Amino acid sequence: MTPAVEKDSLAFLKINPVDVRWDLNDSIQPEFKSNLDKLVNAWYAENAIKTEAYEGPETKYIKEQLADSVYIKRLQSIPSMFDLSYNKIVRNYIELYTQRRRKQVELMMGMSEYYFPIFEEILDKEGLPQELKYLPIIESALNPQALSRAGASGLWQFMYSTGRMYKLEVNSFVDERRDPIKASYAAAKFLKDLYKMYGNWPLVIAAYNCGPGNVNKAIRRSGGKKNYWDIYYRLPKETRGYVPAFIAALYSFNFHEEHGLYPRPNQFPEVCDTLMIKEQLHFDQIAQFTPVSKQKLRELNPQYRADIIPAFNKPYSLKVPFESAMAFIDNQDSITSYKKEYYFNLKDKLVNPRDRYQKFAHVAPNGKAKVYYKVKSGDAVGLIASWFHVRPSDLRYWNNIHKNMIRVGQNLAVYVPKSKVSFYKSFNSMSRTQKQATLGKNYVASVEKPSTVETSRSEDGGDYVYYTVRRHDNFWTIAKKFPGISNFDIMKMNNISDAGSLKVGQKLKIRQKS
Repeated sequence: MTPAVEKDSLAFLKINPVDVRWDLNDSIQPEFKSNLDKLVNAWYAENAIKTEAYEGPETKYIKEQLADSVYIKRLQSIPSMFDLSYNKIVRNYIELYTQRRRKQVELMMGMSEYYFPIFEEILDKEGLPQELKYLPIIESALNPQALSRAGASGLWQFMYSTGRMYKLEVNSFVDERRDPIKASYAAAKFLKDLYKMYGNWPLVIAAYNCGPGNVNKAIRRSGGKKNYWDIYYRLPKETRGYVPAFIAALYSFNFHEEHGLYPRPNQFPEVCDTLMIKEQLHFDQIAQFTPVSKQKLRELNPQYRADIIPAFNKPYSLKVPFESAMAFIDNQDSITSYKKEYYFNLKDKLVNPRDRYQKFAHVAPNGKAKVYYKVKSGDAVGLIASWFHVRPSDLRYWNNIHKNMIRVGQNLAVYVPKSKVSFYKSFNSMSRTQKQATLGKNYVASVEKPSTVETSRSEDGGDYVYYTVRRHDNFWTIAKKFPGISNFDIMKMNNISDAGSLKVGQKLKIRQKS
């Protein structure tokens, strides 16, 4: 049971705890906890924080129930322009941070040593309260590559339309919503505009999360009240915990030692330099001639979506460790010319990535011509690559193939010698045996084992066969084994609606048609 609040502390509560029916089960939103959990396993956190080697201070943490008066006194001691209200919901978020998600909080504290100075400088320039630096903790758990289910991106979780409204560039190569500096300036402008509307920081924070339209609607439905706690239940469900979480984050970072929480050491460089790039570059080119790795370039420059700096119309910034800046300047000509034809086409124009798996713009190999091969049943990436005398990795790269997944009927682009275009085009009309013969190999068609097909007679006298599903089977390949039977006939006969539900060893009833 939660300890009672001392009478002399009740004046600090911004709500009447008797008049409001708090639903503690609903106070912490699932998506908020999910964002914290994802942080631990995120690629970004795994690489930005020394998670394995970390050995924190030898402080034994003892889970204890603090009196409400302790939390209230501590919140009162924090210099803040915000109303740091306290109630059971705020307490619930404080306990989430200090008790149930301790590892995540220590990860965020470690990353805050890199990001908070950036936020603080920009907030100071824009004349905004320094406490707003805690907003990205609630929005993204300090992960610049965070992407919400609604499509909000970056540290400050800008939606596409809001980002464009505040001049953030978003295209196939650049997403400035992920740029810590540009997104922070945009967030500061957005927050200033919201403060002009409300003149009330809790409402500003709520509007930042759910939009001013939803806050205005909540104000109207509550009879014009403009206190956050008065409109709490009029706000969207996912926004109700936003201000309590903000207060809890501010508390947890200010009183982390009292709860045995300490920052995980981060791997960001202590000093960075920013270079202005005026030619398109790939991170691989930079890593080849400087001490900085491609992985570190990604950590410091999360705004570049495809490892490419698309500086062919205007300059773009590149953040590098200070010791790598001079190496870049000394080797700039070598960097820009290194494998330029490989990463960019001959006309110096970028090719848009075709999907999220492609790591760089692909170009046609020199002296090669493109032909298309239509995938047939039983084909595999390695097999096709052997027929066309190319590497499987190249075939995957040219066609954006992920995990060797190809489908029957798919047209695959293959780059072959120009002198052999007609020969390789003929592969589309060749049988499997003929294609294998080009490699000097014989192909023997697989013969079904007798045990895969069983014959029986149903009660109505009809003849059926039962087919045992084998590895790599699907409804289409099975139907081909039985003339006059379609894949849909098999599914209907066995009352199956999901075409992907087959399991090895499963028996399928198939009725022979006369």
